[in-house]
Amino acid sequence: MRFDGFRARLNERVHCNDGFSMSVQANENAYCMPQKSGCERYSHVEVAFPSKPEPILKDYFDSDQSCVFAYVPVDLVRHLIDKHGGIRSGEVPKGVPVYGITHYRKI
Repeated sequence: MRFDGFRARLNERVHCNDGFSMSVQANENAYCMPQKSGCERYSHVEVAFPSKPEPILKDYFDSDQSCVFAYVPVDLVRHLIDKHGGIRSGEVPKGVPVYGITHYRKI
């Protein structure tokens, strides 16, 4: 997916085995660390538009953007994925620990 004026390719939405879904992004335009595109590993990522409220994310809510959670530690994203039964489909940025099938975007 590409938008005019937006150079980074977005990761596919993560769909978990229990039906929960969310966007997990890391690029030069996202709330992540480091805040640039194409890194080999990210320590914090942006989570956006969860399919239902998720209390584990409340401390990362960006009050300027509705449904966006900024600088979420990758280990917390992994915990959230595990809580919802693992990844059924989608992509996570490099640095988010996943088991089994790797859900990093193929270049």
